[in-house]
Amino acid sequence: MSGHSKWHNIQKTKGAADAKRSAAFTKIAREIVIAVKQGGGGDPAYNSQLATVVAKAKAINMPKDNIKRTIDKALSAGSGDNFENLTFEGYGPSGVAVIVEAVTDNRNRTTPAVRHIFDKYNGNLGATGCVSWSFDKKGMIVINNEDEELDEDEVMMDVLDAGGDDLKNEGDVFIVYTDPDALSAVVDALESKGYTFESADIAMVPQNTVKLEREGDIKNMTRMIELLEEDDDVQNVWHNWDQEDE
Repeated sequence: MSGHSKWHNIQKTKGAADAKRSAAFTKIAREIVIAVKQGGGGDPAYNSQLATVVAKAKAINMPKDNIKRTIDKALSAGSGDNFENLTFEGYGPSGVAVIVEAVTDNRNRTTPAVRHIFDKYNGNLGATGCVSWSFDKKGMIVINNEDEELDEDEVMMDVLDAGGDDLKNEGDVFIVYTDPDALSAVVDALESKGYTFESADIAMVPQNTVKLEREGDIKNMTRMIELLEEDDDVQNVWHNWDQEDE
């Protein structure tokens, strides 16, 4: 795991906390619907896919009532929201690897929109699997440490105690890595110890990172990520651009 991936390279919930909160809730609601329909029912105790999404929702303070309402709606007959998961893989400027995870009820809308953004900013979509081999799938929990009041050794003990695998100190946040299947249990355990989170998600963590030297590449890559994230159908954008010194 490279030491260069500042947490906002990988996940971008922090700045989104207020302005994009309702958009984030809408996107998570879609994931809840899919998890209920695909994962086997509305009880997270028996539906691990749903448990993961509920952990993600709780981490960004989605109200419990919203979560329950969305689960109930997904269970009710006739609310057949025909959402499906789509994953796009490709390259940004100078070969930056990019993975885009989308949830859509119309792939004929989403696919051309994503392709257009790649093309416009000097990237290109590739075949499935073209870049995902160079990422590891991990549970990733971002713990708020804005006031830097948390003690790293203590947090590490709590993380291991909660069943997490690893901890990275990024100053204003700590990043906890877990086995993907353990994400919801680790969130619950850390929550019970009083931690507050920026986000919790199944992340695609790059095995190595790419630096962009040219101003034009940096502008294009920044704009590509922004536009992808603004698309209503896009849930996550993962990439291996090392933004540390930008």
